[in-house]
Amino acid sequence: MTATYTFDVFSSLDGFGTASGGTWGGYWGRQGPELLARRLAVYGQEQRMVFGASTYRAFAQLLAASTEESGVRDPWVTRMRNLPATVVSTTLHGPLDWPDATVVRGDAVDVVARLKEESKIPLRSHGSLSMNRALMAAGLVDRVQVTLFPVITGQTGADPVFGGAADFDLDLIESRTLDGHIHELIYRPALHA
Repeated sequence: MTATYTFDVFSSLDGFGTASGGTWGGYWGRQGPELLARRLAVYGQEQRMVFGASTYRAFAQLLAASTEESGVRDPWVTRMRNLPATVVSTTLHGPLDWPDATVVRGDAVDVVARLKEESKIPLRSHGSLSMNRALMAAGLVDRVQVTLFPVITGQTGADPVFGGAADFDLDLIESRTLDGHIHELIYRPALHA
């Protein structure tokens, strides 16, 4: 049996993973206690994180520059940082500034296919957009978990979550509303034939 792989991503309503210019802040300024509790519950489960090099670098840099008061070190982020992690890269070399992370060189499709076969625990990736689009196209993503924030970032949107992705049919597995305005949607993707 292969391990389940979840592509976990935050998105604005118009499909962007972040906003440029720093005017929105983290979570687009829309987080609340239900969102943060849900994230901690999801990341409280035993699992292995999988990151591309760019996302790893961004997380490591953000966390290194943060303080306890900055709001970056939410309990779920601290938990994510302490989960075992695989960073897929052709440019990074270990050791990494991450407690239990290893660098695996090679093509992400090959690395994740091998991880799915070998891992005894679920796999999860937060962010790593281009890597996860390639993994979806290769049929390696079992679940797409989109946390949809109630904002439109038409002028400041950056990092289109599914920009350049293949066409997919999505089967809704779970949905919930958090803090009365944030939607968490979990889908099973299948390439559109």
